[in-house]
Amino acid sequence: MDDAEEQIAREIAREQAYADRLYARLDELMVQVERNLNQIQGSQHASTHQNRSERDSFMALYEDRLALLRSVARSVVFGRLDMDDAARHYIGRIGLFTPEREQLLVDWRAPAASAFYRATSAERLEVRLRRHLINRGRSVIGLEDDVLDQSVLDAPHHDVVLQGEGALLAAVSGKRTGRMGDIVATIQGEQDRIIRSENRGVMVVQGGPGTGKTAVALHRAAYLLYTHRRRLEHTGVLIMAPTPGFLRYIERVLPSLGESGVVMLTPGELFPGVETFLHDGDEVARLKGDIAMAELLSRAVKQRQVVPQADVRLRIDGTPLTLTREVIRAARREARASHKPHNSARAVFVRAAMDRLVDKYEKSLRSQGHTVVPEDRADLLADLRNDPEIKRQLNLAWLPYTPQGFLRILFSRPERLREVAPRSLADQVELLVRPKDAPWTVEDVPLLDEVAELLGEDSAPAEARARDDAERRKADVDYARKVIESFDSSGIVRAEDLADQVSQVRDGRTLAERASSERSWTYGHVVVDEAQEHSPMSWRALMRRAPTKSFTVVGDVAQTSSAGGTDSWSAALSPYIQDRLQIEHLTVNYRTPSLIMDRAVAMARAHDLPVTEVSSVREGDRAPRIERTEESALTARTGDAVAAVYEERLGRLAVIVAAERISAIATELRSRSGMPKVGVGSAGVDDEIAVMSAQDAKGLEFDAVVLVEPAELIDAHGAGDLYVAMSRSTQHLGVVHARELPAGMAG
Repeated sequence: MDDAEEQIAREIAREQAYADRLYARLDELMVQVERNLNQIQGSQHASTHQNRSERDSFMALYEDRLALLRSVARSVVFGRLDMDDAARHYIGRIGLFTPEREQLLVDWRAPAASAFYRATSAERLEVRLRRHLINRGRSVIGLEDDVLDQSVLDAPHHDVVLQGEGALLAAVSGKRTGRMGDIVATIQGEQDRIIRSENRGVMVVQGGPGTGKTAVALHRAAYLLYTHRRRLEHTGVLIMAPTPGFLRYIERVLPSLGESGVVMLTPGELFPGVETFLHDGDEVARLKGDIAMAELLSRAVKQRQVVPQADVRLRIDGTPLTLTREVIRAARREARASHKPHNSARAVFVRAAMDRLVDKYEKSLRSQGHTVVPEDRADLLADLRNDPEIKRQLNLAWLPYTPQGFLRILFSRPERLREVAPRSLADQVELLVRPKDAPWTVEDVPLLDEVAELLGEDSAPAEARARDDAERRKADVDYARKVIESFDSSGIVRAEDLADQVSQVRDGRTLAERASSERSWTYGHVVVDEAQEHSPMSWRALMRRAPTKSFTVVGDVAQTSSAGGTDSWSAALSPYIQDRLQIEHLTVNYRTPSLIMDRAVAMARAHDLPVTEVSSVREGDRAPRIERTEESALTARTGDAVAAVYEERLGRLAVIVAAERISAIATELRSRSGMPKVGVGSAGVDDEIAVMSAQDAKGLEFDAVVLVEPAELIDAHGAGDLYVAMSRSTQHLGVVHARELPAGMAG
C-alpha cells in the first residue's frame, strides 16, 4: 500500500470512528424513547378520560420521535466543515447532541450548515475544507475533500484526501431505484439558495429537465418545516403532484429528511369527497380551465335565485295571503347585498321574505276583524315558517345546493349554460353538456371548488367551534405543562407538542386526514410540482388553500402538455400575488447526459418551445439509438428493442408511447419469455419495465427509455410531451418509429 492509500485508509478510519460515536448516540436516543414509550404503554394510570388522553398523547409523540430516529439510522452523517477558527462541524440529516448538550451533528437545515452547500473558493464563508463522506449504510467507504483555503495543503502533515469520483457524480450515475432519493448530501449552490430563501410569497423554480426542481421543492418544504415549525406544524404543507405514481416516487424523500407532516395530493383529489384520475379531451379541458368559467359559474349560482313568474296566492288558517313577486325580489336584493355565499345568504333571504310576509299577514288578519298586537308577531312568524306551501315557494326561489349536485344539474342543462355563458364562451358551452351521472374528471375539480366557494356554508357553527377550540387549546397547554413537570424531564417533549397531541387524539385524525377532508382547510405553505400543467381555474382553487400566498411552484413551461396549462408564470400567477412573485432558474441538468439532452433540445427548439438553457454535468457514452421499421412491425420491433436494452441490465426501463398504444405494447412485452413484470402507467415506477404515456412519465426518471413513434406524442398533446419523453433517461434513449421523425430529432 503506497502513502496515498495509507492516508486515505487512515482518514476513512478516523471518520468511521466519529460516525460510530454518532450512531452510538442515535441508538442511545432510540433506546431512551423506546423505554419511555414502553413505560407509557404499560402505565396503569389511565382510569379517566383525561388520563387516557394524556397517555395516548405521550405515546403518539414518542412514536413520532422513534420513527424519525429510525428513518435516519442507517445514514445520518454525510459531511464535515473545517472552519478558519479551527472549529469542525459534522453535517447530517438531523441534529444530535450529547446528554450535556454538546453538539455532535448539525442538522442540514440549520444556519450553521448552509456553508456546506454555498462555500466556494471565491467566497469561502470562513470554510477551509469541505469533506463529503461516502457511506454504505453505517460504514464510511470513501471521502472527497474540497479545499477552499490552499494554505491547508501547505501544512506538512495535512489530512486532505484528493481523490474520488465526487459525491454528485456518484449520485447521478447510480442506477434508479424506482423511488426518488434525497439530495441532501449533494445540494448545489444554486439549489441551496432557493431551498433556504426567506421569500414569503410565491417562488417559482423554472428549470429544464433533470435540473432537480422536484428535489429542491421537497427540500425547501423540509427546510421551512424545520425553520418555521411553530407556524407550519398546525396548518401543514400541501404538496400537489401530477400523478399517483409520482407521489409514490417521492414519498420517501421527506421522511428521510426528518419530516412527515405534509399532505400529498394529486389535482384530482383536491376537492374532499372526489377522487378522480380521468381527464377530459383537450377542447373540454381548455374550456374548463378558462378563467371565464368563474364568471359563468357565478352567473349560474345567481340564476338559481329565482323570482317567480307570478304572485302566489296562499291561505294560512283560512286567512288569504299573497306571496308577491315584489316580496321575493326585495328579499333577494337584501340577501345579495349581504355579499355572503349563496347557501349562507339563504338565511338572510328567508328572514327578509318572512319579515315582509308577516307584515302582509298582519294586515290581512286585521282586514278580517282580528286584533293583532306586537306580542303576536313571533307566533305569526311560526305559523308562516311551518306552512308547507311557503316553505316550497321559498325553496323554489332560493334552494340550497351542494357543489356536486349544482354542477351535475348545470352540466346536464344546455339551456341554463347558454343563459349564463359570458360572451367569450358563448360558442363553446355545448362542449360542457353531459349526463348527470357522468364521472368527475380532473378538470372538474377546480370547478367544484369554485362552486363550493360561491355556495358557501352557514358560518355560525364554524365560528362557535373556533371559539371553543381556542379555549380548549389554552387549557390543554396549561395542563400539559403541569404533566411534563411531574413526568418527563428529558427535554424531548414540550408542553405545546403534548397539547397538540392531546387535541389530535381527541379529534382522532391526523393532520393530513383533517386537512384533506375539509375544503376550507388552509395550509401554511403549498408546493406545486409540474405546475405548468395547471389551468387558470386550477390556480384559483390552489390559491384558496394558502391565503398567505406562500408557495413554491416548480415546473418548466417548455414541458406543458395540458390544453389548459400555462406558457407564462407571470400571466398565470400575477393576478393573485401582484409583486410577490419571485422566479428562480435552475440551469444544470443532473439527470440526462448531453448526448441525449442535446437531441431533445434541438427537437424542442425546432418546434418553438420556450426551452430553458441548461448544461448537463455528464456527456454520457451512449448516443440515442434510432430504428425505423414498418407500421405493421412496430409493436414487435419495440419488443425487440426493449428486450435488447433489458439484456444490458442498465436498470429501470420506461417504454413511452401514445396512450392508445400502451395496451398493445404491454401485451407484447408480457408475452416474451425472460421479461420481468411489466407495469403500466405512472404506477409502473415500481416495476423494472413500465409502459406509459409521456404525461405519466412527467417528473419521473429512468436508467433507460425506449420511445415509440414520437410523431404520435406530438399529435396527442404537442411537442412538450415529446420533450418530456426524450429527457427522462439517465443513460440510454432508444427510438422506434415508422412515421417520419419530428423536426430536429434526427440530429
